[in-house]
Amino acid sequence: QVQLVESGGGSVQAGESLRLSCAASGALSSSDCMAWFRQAPGKEREGIAAFCPVGDGTAYANSVKDRFTVSRDNTNNTVYLQLDKLKPEDTAMYYCATRRGLRITSLIERQYNFWGQGTQVTVSS
Repeated sequence: QVQLVESGGGSVQAGESLRLSCAASGALSSSDCMAWFRQAPGKEREGIAAFCPVGDGTAYANSVKDRFTVSRDNTNNTVYLQLDKLKPEDTAMYYCATRRGLRITSLIERQYNFWGQGTQVTVSS
């Protein structure tokens, strides 16, 4: 099994920054791709950033491109999501996800079968 634990969420003002972490453990390869999703109240879960260690591939949703940055530290099997220039519309529960053997950057929810419990980000104006 694979365990994912997110942390780093909080309440900030618009324009401020946060860094989310996702610590992965279990039967996971350092080559497996990972992604971040978010879900705001009353809305569907949205894929916002994906990272593949092989080839250092990344993908971002248009809504966060140029403001969010995904990265991975293989020494401690942790994926990070740097959130800059936060806006009130970024308020959501943020989740990391992965799938064993996944080798493509994907923002499609059904591509992933392991999920963390989420960390809340609240941005006020």
